[in-house]
Amino acid sequence: MLRAVSLIEEDNGRRVRMGNLAFLGSHSVNGVSALHTQLMRKTVFAELHKIYPERINNKTNGITFRRWLFQANPKLTEMLVESLGEDVLDNAETRLKELEPFAEKSSFRKQMADQRLHSKRALAAIIHERLGIAVNPAAMFDVQVKRIHEYKRQLLNLFHTVALYQAIRAEPGTDWVPRVKIFAGKAAASYHSAKLIIKLTNDIARTVNNDPTVRGLLKVVFMPNYNVSLAESIIPAADLSEQISTAGLEASGTSNMKFGLNGALTIGTLDGANVEMSEQVGLEHMFIFGMSSQQVEARKQAGEFSAHDDVAASGRLNDVLQAIRGGVFSPDDPNRYVGLIDQLLAYDRFLVCADFDSYWAAQAKVEERWHDSKEWWRSAVLNTARMGWFSSDRTIREYAGDIWKALE
Repeated sequence: MLRAVSLIEEDNGRRVRMGNLAFLGSHSVNGVSALHTQLMRKTVFAELHKIYPERINNKTNGITFRRWLFQANPKLTEMLVESLGEDVLDNAETRLKELEPFAEKSSFRKQMADQRLHSKRALAAIIHERLGIAVNPAAMFDVQVKRIHEYKRQLLNLFHTVALYQAIRAEPGTDWVPRVKIFAGKAAASYHSAKLIIKLTNDIARTVNNDPTVRGLLKVVFMPNYNVSLAESIIPAADLSEQISTAGLEASGTSNMKFGLNGALTIGTLDGANVEMSEQVGLEHMFIFGMSSQQVEARKQAGEFSAHDDVAASGRLNDVLQAIRGGVFSPDDPNRYVGLIDQLLAYDRFLVCADFDSYWAAQAKVEERWHDSKEWWRSAVLNTARMGWFSSDRTIREYAGDIWKALE
């Protein structure tokens, strides 16, 4: 235990353990989601937690409704004021729950769909203006916007995109749901793999968007220079929110909350604040897939990171990898992604391949729900209605009361 709690790392040269130093110098240490806090107690600070069992506590992140709903989505805000009164602007944290009965009203569900279409038309105009890509506002806007990082698994989303592209080409008579896959985010300057993922996204977009056999059923868009202003246009227009990080690696996440507040349905793993979202919103109004954090940890402990068995068990995934590796999306440089795919096969650290089939199945459920307009928009209304707990007002109040003792 002494080695584990020491302020000095003795292996591979003596170094100060900044985490232990911060822990011992603080009267309170908190995680930013229930799962994150649990992992800190069991892994990162396991030995220190035994000595100071009361020190680690949870303060799940929140978002400011003033920006991410009232400012970003004036049409939805207008609906809330008309239905619940102007007081909702000052007390959304508690008042949003009163929206639940409106999910059963067809007129309100239609209003919800209409305001979404308004936001999608506005975003479609931005996409066309900036990128010259025409997208159908009536299509499902399937959105993943966040920092580009391997653990956030934009690659998993891209694999689904390629698999969907191949399926549409192979089965043109199927009743496919038209989709617009929207990506945005920035990569660290020296993060080669993340930059290669951005390049792959644009290569896939170029191929898919210019293939006449797809008949516009699938469009792929990477929006550069992602920032808060662009997020305020994207988030109200999203139908599906991609929160697909490897379970156990996302501390909390807040884009999941922003999308849910605006009525987007979430497809995601039980990671970070997705866990609490599933408890607040209801699993039946989300699309959960993939391994749990415990299953991920078990594979990590067993050293099971080779993807060869996962790929061998999935013909669909194998076809995707072969297409990318073989240069289908990079005819100007056929070997561009050989290293990326070979590295993934040898060491799939973030278990992209392991979760692919589960992700594909969850996406099929998304399409099924989309075809049932009543149930889709019922879920959308309930997502908005049940997001009150994720207000940053609640989070700050908990910090002020439990940690800063400023409310006493």
